[in-house]
Amino acid sequence: MSERVAIIGVGWAGYRPVSPEVSYKEWMYEAAVKAYADAGVDPRRDVDSFVTVAEDFIEGTSIFDEYVPDQLGAALKPVHTIGGDGLHGLATGYMLIRTGLANLVVVEGHSKASNVLTLPEITAYAQDPVLNRPLGLNTEFVAGLEMNRYLFETGTSLEQCAAVVVKNRRNALRNPLAPYGADLTLDEALEGPPLAWPLYHRHKSKHADGAIVMVLASGERAEVLSHQPIWILGMGWCNCAPSLESRDWNELRYIRKAANMAYQQAGIVQPNLVIDFAEIDDTYAYKELQHLEALGFCRVGEAGYLTEEGATEPEGELPVNVSGGSLGMGNLLDASGLARALEVVLQLRGEAGSRQLEEVEVGLAQSWRGVPTTSGAVAVMSH
Repeated sequence: MSERVAIIGVGWAGYRPVSPEVSYKEWMYEAAVKAYADAGVDPRRDVDSFVTVAEDFIEGTSIFDEYVPDQLGAALKPVHTIGGDGLHGLATGYMLIRTGLANLVVVEGHSKASNVLTLPEITAYAQDPVLNRPLGLNTEFVAGLEMNRYLFETGTSLEQCAAVVVKNRRNALRNPLAPYGADLTLDEALEGPPLAWPLYHRHKSKHADGAIVMVLASGERAEVLSHQPIWILGMGWCNCAPSLESRDWNELRYIRKAANMAYQQAGIVQPNLVIDFAEIDDTYAYKELQHLEALGFCRVGEAGYLTEEGATEPEGELPVNVSGGSLGMGNLLDASGLARALEVVLQLRGEAGSRQLEEVEVGLAQSWRGVPTTSGAVAVMSH
């Protein structure tokens, strides 16, 4: 068994709204080549196991792991698919190493959302087939219901949700990977008819194409292979009730439990005193506020005020989504969690360029798999 697990190599490609000239396999290959060069490994010789995160309904193929060995250099090696978010894949690689089953694991996630012509209809299959799907409840309708309940329960305002949009899309202007950077005002963030009141168009992240590959290593291998390993201090995940009728609409129990699992492993009692910055899910603007509260960075109902006051700005007490988040970088489908983890790795390495934070020691990445799931994961990392 290995008591320590580190990320020793990262690679990425894409982050484009559309990419008709490139296949997902080409995005994946480009990201993999970069990750292996970064880690200094040969996948055919050094890597013990490979993990890909994908949803067969979106990919249009079944048993998706059969479609990734060639471009990952994983021929004749163990490869399997995690039907979950990118951080679930990272957690799988983490467990493979912690249990002693592997010393080096590669985790891959990607998006080719621009190829999916009927994405809303496909994601609708996640709804309960008996009670919800016949009603034609689309994704935005369910998100609007949750947002309305959140605003009612906490007293959070539409303007505070809009402040998340303004912050993240402005942060994206300093990120060369982010295609959706913009300098918006609060009024502009609230313009236009709502998608599903009170959820507005600009409160939803747009999709992007791209791929991310990470190389994980046991403590022993990491110390030999890497001069700047990023250690995974703790990982947690949780899945609660997926049905609309049986879930808890008042709190994100799944994020709170996932965070507590990661904090316990990392030995963290008060996250706001230990964690220097966070990359968290902002598929919808209000979700960033919900997630901040569920992660224990503030009390329920306080995240909106902290955002208004600038506490989550890059220069604030707890920088959140300095990368631009999904609102600025794009929603990479099941790879979105890896995008949050990638930014944490780059920040801890000091390789984030013009958006680099000063003197950061511990970072947090958090993901949510989207409507209608109550499925999320949390990773705490340090250099």
